[in-house]
Amino acid sequence: MPLSFRLTEDFLKEYRNKKVPWGYKDAGGNSVGEITFLRTYSRLKEDGTKETWVDVCQRVIEGMYSLQKDHCKTSRLPWNDTRAQASAKEAFDRLFNLKWTPPGRGLWVMGTPLVNELKNSAALQNCAFVSTSSMSKLDPAKPFAFLMEASMLGVGVGFDDKGADKDFTIYDPSRDESNVQTWEIPDTREGWVDSVSMLINSYLKPDQPRWVFDYTLIRPAGAPIKTFGGTSAGPEPLAKLHDYIYNLFEGRATQKLTRKDVADIGNLIGVCVVSGNVRRSAELLMGRLDDKDFLNLKNPAVYPERNSYDAAAPGWAWMSNNSVEVSVGSNLEHIVEGIALNGEPGVIWMDVTRKYGRLIDPPNNKDHRAAGYNPCAEQSLESFECCTLVETYLNRHDSKEDYLRTLKFAYLYAKTVTLLPTHWEETNAIMQRNRRIGTSMSGVANFADRVGMPVLREWMDAGYKVIQDYDHTYSEWLGIRESIKTTTVKPSGTVSILAGESPGVHWTPGGQYFLRAIRFSNEDPMLPLFKASGYKIEKASESPKTTSVVFFPIQSQALRSEKDVSIFEKMSLASTAQRHWSDNSVSVTISFNAETEKDAVGTVLHMFDGQLKTVSFLPMGNATYPQMPYTQITKDEYDKYTFKLLPIDFTDVYAGMAADAIGEKYCSNDNCLIP
Repeated sequence: MPLSFRLTEDFLKEYRNKKVPWGYKDAGGNSVGEITFLRTYSRLKEDGTKETWVDVCQRVIEGMYSLQKDHCKTSRLPWNDTRAQASAKEAFDRLFNLKWTPPGRGLWVMGTPLVNELKNSAALQNCAFVSTSSMSKLDPAKPFAFLMEASMLGVGVGFDDKGADKDFTIYDPSRDESNVQTWEIPDTREGWVDSVSMLINSYLKPDQPRWVFDYTLIRPAGAPIKTFGGTSAGPEPLAKLHDYIYNLFEGRATQKLTRKDVADIGNLIGVCVVSGNVRRSAELLMGRLDDKDFLNLKNPAVYPERNSYDAAAPGWAWMSNNSVEVSVGSNLEHIVEGIALNGEPGVIWMDVTRKYGRLIDPPNNKDHRAAGYNPCAEQSLESFECCTLVETYLNRHDSKEDYLRTLKFAYLYAKTVTLLPTHWEETNAIMQRNRRIGTSMSGVANFADRVGMPVLREWMDAGYKVIQDYDHTYSEWLGIRESIKTTTVKPSGTVSILAGESPGVHWTPGGQYFLRAIRFSNEDPMLPLFKASGYKIEKASESPKTTSVVFFPIQSQALRSEKDVSIFEKMSLASTAQRHWSDNSVSVTISFNAETEKDAVGTVLHMFDGQLKTVSFLPMGNATYPQMPYTQITKDEYDKYTFKLLPIDFTDVYAGMAADAIGEKYCSNDNCLIP
């Protein structure tokens, strides 16, 4: 079915030969922004060629305005094609010039049949939260089923361990041969999820059959997935998940479900989603401040099996970023040492979350139903709620007036996505009531360094006000509720590379000179081009059979990097954004010098108590994890590396010598994503 709204060809012709202002051009003359675009967002067209940036901008804008038009026509609301053309052309121009972008998910699927024909927004949602307190005696597996299906759709999911408070007894499924049932799992996302639900429920409900699964129908590894894109991982990840769950519950009849059990199930589901191909997952696990067991989930001395790095028997603790729920005035002394050691747990002030929008404004209690957060903690959410994000780039604008104009189209993209339901009825009920969106900004730190904090605060305050005005106007026009919250600071990630901007409120990682590590499928036809050009390439440590890592040398144009800024200034900038811009939350990972600032972690938590809604920490260092996304190098190392690099001609790539786009999953940056 064709899109109902189309830009004119005369307009599009103006852009087809224009030079795209990609970010992060390296010393070889190759733009890391363009390379990232080709890997992540440029889909194969029906003729076998790759989408250009103009093609993607066209698909996004036409998809966005088609949704508006379809909504107006269905609801018998006014629609003016002439006005829509003018609006869409300006939205297109600002997108082409990378003044704003949809989240990576929007770049990937907006305007495709997955969204515009199926009329399902699930693939456009960045993130979600589900509370395991929704476990019921009738269907204990319900929150885990949502977590799994959302993750398989690329939605980053936060969850908690409150299901353990529901007093679930573990049962032993019937071993009577007459009650052992075999189920042939359909080759669908729903089939995978149903099999896991059936297995969990067989141990948490009395008098259930013992399930045996037949994987015959599941397509083999490497087979294409036409609707959603990418390739199948085969049945092995699902079979392993089933085995994990069997082993978790077997021999424990009459015991109670524990918080660790809840965490394990959620994390093991994440492992299943991650397995195979170049997929990644994002999870956040929320626990209690006074729960020693929760705080030790990533302690290898206490739970070696969860934290094993043995390839033959890998652990699963790494699957989630773990955070504690606190209130203003909570004693955090007992968690500071762990934070200083490895950055966990993160801290979430739920009392501030529920009471406030922007912290400069009076309390409004609009979010009093909030139950938790998404994986990178920029969006407070109710249980089963999803959210839609959108990105703007401060440093791409010459004036405040220019930026305020961009906000119109960024806001409108996110609001438009709320017009579409998901296939989850419980989710729709919440989302149509809240209409929650998150208009974000990136390059904040670099912008503040360039123009000063007073100008930044001025742009934030003016931007927030204009978005509220837009929300009133467009909600009234579309006949829907105004959004409960509208602004955020997401950590950004892959999509910010296109514009060459530092992510969110973070200073550019890696110092003045750094290597940017980007993962590619081993089957990606661009890998030989990188090799021929002289780039350093390694097999990915976490998935060497399927994925390779290419290291791109970058000379930062920023005035300062994260290594030049104190832990106090980083907290202060995040607090400024929470006060003047974000009525949701500010996702921030405070990097700190593990040698000189370790003792300051407790101090800044005390100083900024209640001045943020969420915060996490990460000790700086190149060896924190293998193949880190940013690795600092010296100028001499940079010069030696770049001396041999050759420019790459991407003509054949656009002509079809390339793999299909893999799509950006989730809402997050490299600190939130789990490789």
